[in-house]
Amino acid sequence: MTVFGRRAAILSAAGALAFLLASAAQAPAQTYPSKPVLVILLLQAASASDIAARIVVERMAEGFKQQFPVENVAAAAGLVGTEQVRTARPDGYTLAALNNSILTILPNINRDKARFDSVNDFIPIRGIATIPTLIGVNGALPVKTVPEFLVYAKARPGQLNYASGGPGSPQHLATEMFMHMSGVKMAHVPYRGATQAAADLAAGQVHFTMIAHTLALPFLDDGKVKPIGFAGAKRSAAFPNLPTAHESGVPGYDYSSWIALFAPKGTPDDIVARLRAEATRVMAMPDLPERLAKSGLEIWDQTAERLTAIIREDHARWDKVVREANIKVD
Repeated sequence: MTVFGRRAAILSAAGALAFLLASAAQAPAQTYPSKPVLVILLLQAASASDIAARIVVERMAEGFKQQFPVENVAAAAGLVGTEQVRTARPDGYTLAALNNSILTILPNINRDKARFDSVNDFIPIRGIATIPTLIGVNGALPVKTVPEFLVYAKARPGQLNYASGGPGSPQHLATEMFMHMSGVKMAHVPYRGATQAAADLAAGQVHFTMIAHTLALPFLDDGKVKPIGFAGAKRSAAFPNLPTAHESGVPGYDYSSWIALFAPKGTPDDIVARLRAEATRVMAMPDLPERLAKSGLEIWDQTAERLTAIIREDHARWDKVVREANIKVD
């Protein structure tokens, strides 16, 4: 073979190798997902966040024609599951449904154990839902409004208690902030999840809790749980006549809860793009707002860019709240 022929053969082989490498690099996105995609959710099964995540990922599963099983890892207020996601192989086959309590509040009250970086360790996919939070009391408590409750509680210092889904849970943090800003004192009764906390509020075992609309639904018609106010900055669309805490004698109070989908840091850009495109398609489905509303949720369609900004804003706000209120995990 001539020198020219050998040179041509080498160039041809190099070209073929480059083509194969390029094809291999594109293959993950083209075939993704080729197996089930695990979604880790850091709250209890049947919680409001759990319901919201399942509604959305079930539709993503239909679009991808692949299973998206949800695994609940609620231990240690979400710290165990967060670490599981942070250290997962970043190949697109492990995702997480994370809420603001885990990403922006927990790092401020448990600085030693929360070893993750809320912005840099997780890649945002899409915001999916807000979880309207009611200020709820047991139906037998002789109050109907937040002002009445404040008078009642202050006349009985230390005699009332409140339920939460455990130390560091959304209910714990929201109530600690409420007590700090209102001057009310109540004893904390932690449960192993918000579902049981809601059930015991309805049963009269506890007096008060910040309760997701989703969990309150079974107890509203019979009056076992009585909503006396709304925890967010604006009134809920589902309860337009229910004043916020801010309107009711606790100025500046705002506890809003949201949930969104994330991937571990390092997940390939092309796979992230596919996930974002599918999540965007699902969130635009015309029946989705009604489907979420039937479960006591409100749609919260936020882009990845907006999610990052919200996380930064919430983190800074809760840093201030936690320091001023001296909120700690029990």
